[in-house]
Amino acid sequence: MNMFSNKIGGVFIPVSNVEVARDWYCDILDLPTDGEIYFGHIYVLPLDGPNIVLDSKIYAPENIYNVPAFQLQTEDINKSYEYLIGKNVHITTEIENGHWFNFKDLDGNLIMVCK
Repeated sequence: MNMFSNKIGGVFIPVSNVEVARDWYCDILDLPTDGEIYFGHIYVLPLDGPNIVLDSKIYAPENIYNVPAFQLQTEDINKSYEYLIGKNVHITTEIENGHWFNFKDLDGNLIMVCK
């Protein structure tokens, strides 16, 4: 008997301020900000698939992701790149091989976007 399902429920992201991070992520992902902040330090971004869990309790500079912990998928890599530039997001790479690029959140966590 398998003790675990073959699904990831969420990915925890260390953030210094859960409210500020919630607003930033909801803005770039076009999500509402009306969800509950749990226990004063956790906000779950409701995505179609594994959720992103913003957690200010686990924040410390040494916990910041210097490599992408997850990727956001896109149908149009060029439009996604231009969209994030328009949002003044810190993009750390050009579009590589026509399929992916990286950017940083407000705390410096590295995130990948893939086509």
